[in-house]
Amino acid sequence: MIVVEDMHKHFGGFHAVDGASLEIRSGSITGLIGPNGAGKTTLFNVIAGRLPPTSGRVTMAGEDITGLPPHDLFHKGLLRTFQIAHEFGSLTVRENLMMVPAQQSGETLWNAWFARGRIAREERELLRKADEVLDFLTISHLRDEKAGNLSGGQKKLLELGRTMMVDARIVFLDEVGAGVNRTLLNTIGDAIIRLNKERGYTFCVIEHDMDFIGRLCDPVIVMAQGKVLAQGSAADIMQNEAVIEAYLGTGLKNKAKAGA
Repeated sequence: MIVVEDMHKHFGGFHAVDGASLEIRSGSITGLIGPNGAGKTTLFNVIAGRLPPTSGRVTMAGEDITGLPPHDLFHKGLLRTFQIAHEFGSLTVRENLMMVPAQQSGETLWNAWFARGRIAREERELLRKADEVLDFLTISHLRDEKAGNLSGGQKKLLELGRTMMVDARIVFLDEVGAGVNRTLLNTIGDAIIRLNKERGYTFCVIEHDMDFIGRLCDPVIVMAQGKVLAQGSAADIMQNEAVIEAYLGTGLKNKAKAGA
């Protein structure tokens, strides 16, 4: 689905992404982990068109998408969520979902005057789809709640729901577990697994919670200092000496061994 080749992103003399190459298989839930400052979110931002690469190439299903802006990638089915949820706080949960699909007839003044029947039909379909998404995510009881009043975990579920309002092919999830309690995190994990198995979504997930990564992800890709350090199953990655050193540092790694 996604191939990243020799990707670089520099900010002045700082190389946030420094020659990273990786592949995300179609139909997979791929984990992307690494210590803080490893370049994970920067790489997400480059793939998703929020930052231009310094050099390198990104292809999606064989098509070169390097440097395409987010709205073009949206239409190709590439979406991302953020560590801090970006909801429309003054709108209801249902309205947040209904805002997502592009090129709605009601967005033009001409149609607002002369195509009211078409607009009404589209609104009914959007309402039906939004309610279906809320049922899928088990948050239908929140449909009329202002999105700004939701908890952190509920906002993450809403962001996931917004990806369901269009024909997403691949979704990049940035620290979906940040600030989320364990119960809601399990609910989010269940929804991701169902979307993957039942609807064919491909996911790439940045997350620090290794229990969550181990439950959902295969393979797991590890970044450190802007490069891809290792790749494998979650179990293999957790036993990898280079990964342990990248997270803990040589001194702490030796102390951990001594303590064991």
